[in-house]
Amino acid sequence: MQAMSESQVTPQVEQAQPPVAAEPASATPERRFGTLIWLIGGMAVIVVLGLIWQNWSASDGEQRAADDERQQVASRIEALTRTTEQAHRDADGLRARLDDAVKVNQSLREQLLGLSERARLIEDAVANLADKRLSGHDAMMLNEAETLLALGAERYTLFRDAQATIDAYRLADSALTSVDDAAFSTVRQSISSEIEALAALKGADTAATLAALAALRGATAQLPPPPRELGTNDAQASRWARLLGQFIRIRSGEAAAAMAQRHDIALARQLYMLDLRDAEAAVLARDDARYHAALGDAQSLLQNDFDVAAAAVVAARGGVDRLAQAALAPAPPADLGTALKELRNLRATHALHQPAPAGRAAAPEEGGK
Repeated sequence: MQAMSESQVTPQVEQAQPPVAAEPASATPERRFGTLIWLIGGMAVIVVLGLIWQNWSASDGEQRAADDERQQVASRIEALTRTTEQAHRDADGLRARLDDAVKVNQSLREQLLGLSERARLIEDAVANLADKRLSGHDAMMLNEAETLLALGAERYTLFRDAQATIDAYRLADSALTSVDDAAFSTVRQSISSEIEALAALKGADTAATLAALAALRGATAQLPPPPRELGTNDAQASRWARLLGQFIRIRSGEAAAAMAQRHDIALARQLYMLDLRDAEAAVLARDDARYHAALGDAQSLLQNDFDVAAAAVVAARGGVDRLAQAALAPAPPADLGTALKELRNLRATHALHQPAPAGRAAAPEEGGK
């Protein structure tokens, strides 16, 4: 501000000096002194006015800045007030929601306790039903397994059918897998042992044996009769043979026996086919003695009533021999029926440990009363 005042005063002085310079030389010193005083006074007034203007401008800027700051502070205070009021409203809303949540949680807790009690009752009821169902299911499976084991053993005893017995034992093992009681696992081990023993038996294959017997029956018509002996009417016999043959014939013991047992060729073929049919029936019935007896009769017919040197007879005798070597019904294994006995013993033991039903227990008391 002082620099400004000096710059403002200086031009005035410079402007005021020309008139002074323009004054005539005849002016009096008092007048010059008065003019100088006026100039100095004007300059002082100008300086004072400049200082006043400078102070007023500075105070006006400060006042404006203060007003702006006050407005900013007021706006901030107003915003903070609104924010505080909104926070109070939010807090009130949250408090109300929290109260509602507490009430809802209390209601849910009560409902959960009620549901827990109901679930416990349902679990008890389901457990009781499961026990009853499992007990009935186990009893049914044990009955089925026992029946299958008995049927399999009787099947082999009656018909020597090892494959059917194995199938029945496997079905019994499948039934025992559904039983929840682990005590019956030993029965399954016994069943496995019996199945292995039955599978190890070298019995004849029923289908293959029947097919071989059918093939032998089909070749019966090709079997040639035995060669005819030279008699009195044969052209190849000598005169003396024909002459003596009318009165006497000499045969060895075996030849005489063969001649006595020999049949007509047609009857021999029929008897041979009947023996093969009898062997087929024995295969189906698993009758080992009858099977081998029928094959023995067929072999005797081939030996006595047909030409043993013929290729067809040789092939038929070989086929009969191969069929006779097969064991139609091997002896049953030593442990056959062990699983059935073990199952029955376990069931009897479990029946002793199980309590009697309430209805059965109350019956004797009522009878006593």
